Amino acid sequence: MGIETVLCARSSWPRRLAARCASGRSWRFRTWAALTAGATAYVASTHVQCYDHFLERDTEQHSWEVLAELLRTDLTDGILCDVGMPVTHHAVLYNCRVALLDRRILHVRPKMWLANDGNYREMRYFTPWMRPHATETLTLPACITACTGQTQVPIGDALLAAPDTVVGVELCEELFTAASPHIAHALQGAEILINSSGSHHELRKLHRRIELIREATLKLGGVYLYANQRGCDGDRLYYDGCALIAVNGEIVAQGAQFGLDDVEVVSATVDLADVRAHRTAKSRGMQAAWLAAGHGGLPAGGPPRVDVPQRLTRTAQLTEPPSAPQPVHYHTPPEEIALGPACWLWDYLRRSRTQGFLLPLSGGLDSCATAVIVHSMCRLVHASCAAGNEQVLADARRIVGEPADSSWVPASPQALAERLFVTCYMGTANSSEATRERARSLAAAVGSCHYAFDIDSAVSAVLHVFQLVTRCTPRFRVHGGSPAENLALQNIQARLRMVFAYLFAQLAPWVHGRTGGLLVLGSANVDETLRGYLTKYDNSAADLNPIGGIAKADLRHFVSYAESAFALPELGAFLTAPPTAELEPITAEYVQSDEADMGMTYDELTVFGRLRKVGKCGPYSLFVKLLPLWTPRLTPEAIAAKVKTFFFEYARNRHKTTTLTPAYHAESYSPEDHRFDLRPFLYPVHFSYQFRRIYEVIAQLRGSAS
Repeated sequence: MGIETVLCARSSWPRRLAARCASGRSWRFRTWAALTAGATAYVASTHVQCYDHFLERDTEQHSWEVLAELLRTDLTDGILCDVGMPVTHHAVLYNCRVALLDRRILHVRPKMWLANDGNYREMRYFTPWMRPHATETLTLPACITACTGQTQVPIGDALLAAPDTVVGVELCEELFTAASPHIAHALQGAEILINSSGSHHELRKLHRRIELIREATLKLGGVYLYANQRGCDGDRLYYDGCALIAVNGEIVAQGAQFGLDDVEVVSATVDLADVRAHRTAKSRGMQAAWLAAGHGGLPAGGPPRVDVPQRLTRTAQLTEPPSAPQPVHYHTPPEEIALGPACWLWDYLRRSRTQGFLLPLSGGLDSCATAVIVHSMCRLVHASCAAGNEQVLADARRIVGEPADSSWVPASPQALAERLFVTCYMGTANSSEATRERARSLAAAVGSCHYAFDIDSAVSAVLHVFQLVTRCTPRFRVHGGSPAENLALQNIQARLRMVFAYLFAQLAPWVHGRTGGLLVLGSANVDETLRGYLTKYDNSAADLNPIGGIAKADLRHFVSYAESAFALPELGAFLTAPPTAELEPITAEYVQSDEADMGMTYDELTVFGRLRKVGKCGPYSLFVKLLPLWTPRLTPEAIAAKVKTFFFEYARNRHKTTTLTPAYHAESYSPEDHRFDLRPFLYPVHFSYQFRRIYEVIAQLRGSAS
């Protein structure tokens, strides 16, 4: 006895169903998993974050209406389907999976353990199902009754029981919880475990997801089908796909983690006899019997079973072996940066129906990394077009302004960039020829339409108005000016660059005889943003920021990787250049340095960020954590000084976080805005009690040393 497992469907029906829900008004249903056995199949869809739209009655109503459209067609004939949607039961809103077969609803499975950490606020919208191993009766809306004749279906925690096997359902976050539903489901007979997930991408995160799936099936035995959302959800998050099929602790099929395809097909052949053999361990049998007897706080007899009136297996061919285990493919962090933000940018660009991007290209590492990410996007689009992806090609033609009957195909990534990517070097008297040349050479290498110009006249005009009004002339620090004068003169340059960036973004398509406008890209990294080392409403004020959640060290590794992987020797000059804003005059004795201005290195900022957010450290506990890490490189007093500087700057710059450009979320310590980092807007910047406790520790250390 065996089953054939297919992610995103080998047969035509699941592919058609996926295509229907990946297009038009139902585009949010983007990632699919299917389990086929001859003429039958299992298909699952995932849905994305609708945020407060879940509180609108329209969202649920339209979900039922779209579901009715699917049920009226033959797309669910012979296919066991699983679709995600919000469902109200007894005036309570649940996040649910709806099981379909042969134009009927079999069962509604509400989520029991909600995601309510980090980026997720499910309990703002939904209530968890509080009755494990129990079901109730759900009254269906009229639009469903009209097309299926059904008035009621079971809702709750149940297993799907076919004549030949049993399927257990797990929802996204439930995999990551301590007592995951798959444990009880597998002990109570579920041989196939399915999970339709909306798990977003973060650097170095994939291994956690895969190891949880491997361990679940290794300890319990079984087949685990994992379908994950892939694509941009219209916000900061990118869902990275990587659908999986695991059997008894081994991965037998793995989908791509990133990509531009709306529908992907991954298949494997699995023998259920292997699952049953794996489950012969006596300890597992005793635990299953113990749970069935009503121990462990769960009802005796296990979860209810909903009949699936169709076999899910077929007789195995003697010449058809099960799919062999395969090594798991993990991208390196530089590869993740090259792929994730690039796919996010493309998805955002095509769905926003804008005509491309504009990037202020300063000649520094951050704007360089942003330009290379856009280049990576162009590489992916060019490769998809060359491979015959009609959807990507149609989107590309529309974005670059080709007519509907055009046969244009981008000849290279640079040919595509020439039509949708504009870069600007906006110099001043403080800019060096080195940064100007680096920007020019990189623009030429990636193929952007590049403008290089000076904005000194605009800076002078602004200062002239100020001088006329106040009769005062501010000076830079190197010319004897005060810190206030020095900072104001830097900020004038930075803010005027934002004005010019948006001017060129609005009019660049018009200059080339096209309509529409461009999205402005920002290039402030996560470490600078966390500390507040940016000018409010300067180049950090943009439409999108692909690197806003990426650390400086990771960006450096990415640029180094791209130098060889993308054949861009021009990037070497960016890697050796010292980080500088070039907003102050360069003299024989002074060259502005970012790390000197910040009072700490970028590597130190990364440590601060992770300990503050992930480690949940305040000033005192962060100092205590750093003592063994940074001693003897730094004295306790020096460590305390850096901690004080970080929290002082973090606190006084909190107001900047409310205007941050929406950024690709790539790090768990991203400050982003108040939706991700729910902390006060106004702080007492001196942290008097916390800092006093730090110096008490230092005094104790000095006393014990003497």
